[in-house]
Amino acid sequence: MGRMSTTPKPPRRPRLTYVEEVEQLTPGMVRIVLGGPGLEDFPADQFTDHYVKLQIPPAGASYAAPFDPEEVKATLPREQWPRVRTYSVRAWDAGQRRLTIDFVVHGDRGVAGPWAAAAQVGDTLQLVGPGGDYAPDPGADWHLMVGDAAVIPAIAASLERVPAGAPVHVVIQVDGPEERQQLRTDADLRLTWVHDEEALLSAVRELEFPAGAVHAFVHGEAGAVREVRRHLLADRGVPREALSVSGYWKRTLADEDWRAVKRDWNAQVEQDVA
Repeated sequence: MGRMSTTPKPPRRPRLTYVEEVEQLTPGMVRIVLGGPGLEDFPADQFTDHYVKLQIPPAGASYAAPFDPEEVKATLPREQWPRVRTYSVRAWDAGQRRLTIDFVVHGDRGVAGPWAAAAQVGDTLQLVGPGGDYAPDPGADWHLMVGDAAVIPAIAASLERVPAGAPVHVVIQVDGPEERQQLRTDADLRLTWVHDEEALLSAVRELEFPAGAVHAFVHGEAGAVREVRRHLLADRGVPREALSVSGYWKRTLADEDWRAVKRDWNAQVEQDVA
C-alpha cells in the first residue's frame, strides 16, 4: 500500500495512566489528557502519526487498571477480556508528561468512545506503545493529507511539523459542519471539509496538484483509503515511496475482526496498481 508500515509493534509493557483533563471538542469528539508515572520514558517524538493501544475492560468487568492482560485471559471468560483499541497521539508534552488523545464518540457504540464520553479526572487507563511510521518530509515540495474524523488527530499533529510556507492540501471527511475543528499550522494550508465518502474521493480527484514532489498521508476507512491510493498511483503517478497509507478501520467490521484480516487486505491492496 504505497509505503506500508514496517515499524515493530509497540512494546508490550503496559503503561498505567490517569485522566487529568476531559474536554468536549465537538459533539462527536472528546479530548482526554493523560498523565502519571507510567508515561515516564514515553518516546513519542520521531513521528506525527504515533499511536497507542488502549486496553479497556468491557462494561461490567470485575477488574480495572492496573491489571495483567495475560492473567485476565487465563482466569476469566473471553467476554471479560480487555478490548484493545488503537488511537493516535494528538500531542505529547514530555516536560509535563502529558499525553493527549482525541476520541471519536458515537453514543454508546463501540468501546473506547463510550469510555471517553464517561471519563472523569482520576480515572485510570492502561495502554502500550507508542508506535508510528510517518512524519512530513521537510524536503517535499508540497504535502497532501486525506482522512476522516478518526484521522484528525494525526493530521493536526502532522500539520504542526510541515515547514512554514510549504503548500499542504488537506481533505477531511466528518459527519457535518459541527464536527469541523480549527487546525493550526505555519504551512500554506488549503483545507477542504466534506461530509461523505463520495465527496472525499471527488475532492481528491479534483485537486489541482502543485508543481513538484508530493509527500502524501492517506489514512482512514479502508475502502476510501484504497480508492484514494489507487487514484494517486494510477492517475496521478505519485511514487509509492511518497505515500503513507493505512486503513485505520473497516466499515462493517469490529476492531478485532479488522485486525484479523488487515494483513491480507494490505497484500490485496498492494496488487491494485502493478
